[in-house]
Amino acid sequence: MAADLVGRKVDVIAAFSLPSALAAKSATSTIPIVFSVGDPAERGLVGSLARPGGNLTGASTIVPELISKRLELLAELVPQARTIALLVNPNNSNTERSVGDLQEAARTKGLQLHVLKASNESEIDTAFASLVQLHAGALVVGGDTFLSGRRERLVALASRHAVPAMYYWREFVASGGLISYGPSLTSAFSQAGTYVGKILKGEKPADLPVQQPTRFELVINLKTAQALGLTVPQSILQRADEMIE
Repeated sequence: MAADLVGRKVDVIAAFSLPSALAAKSATSTIPIVFSVGDPAERGLVGSLARPGGNLTGASTIVPELISKRLELLAELVPQARTIALLVNPNNSNTERSVGDLQEAARTKGLQLHVLKASNESEIDTAFASLVQLHAGALVVGGDTFLSGRRERLVALASRHAVPAMYYWREFVASGGLISYGPSLTSAFSQAGTYVGKILKGEKPADLPVQQPTRFELVINLKTAQALGLTVPQSILQRADEMIE
């Protein structure tokens, strides 16, 4: 598909996932590419966030240090949970850092953390089945394209196993998930769209620094909390950017 776009001599390519951005980068070094992905510097899309260089720029949606904040919020919402599980995709380049950060945060809070790995459909099912054996009282879902693409499945499994789960996009909560904290996808796509407009007006990707998240959303689904028998603390309700009923 990327090669087809290059063959059509389009003026700019918008790539809103890491696989599509990498494919576009491989297909052309001249047509401007605007992305909205996790960590573009880590994956070699740009030289640096401040100075992209080349023909790519856009918006980054990753803030790895937020995973510790997600654990803090989840522990506040489910204080009785002393054992927490973290679901990650082992193929994601940010997984090792996320696991390390969350392990440190869990130790600080005196919580036991189990890391569950899933990179395909069957492994997702296996991970959720193991939650019962591990006596995990809550779950943190790590940020990942593969996992976000299975949003409905993850939310349904969390509901079936009655496990309180923390996500990273509000879209999970809109689909019935319990709680999320992270950057706004809408804002990231809007930033990328603005860059597409600037490039169409003659600006160069190399001169446009990669935009980083400036807005973080705390979203909670009150109906899901009620179904799980959870009383949402006032401290969370007061900080919530959105409450879905």
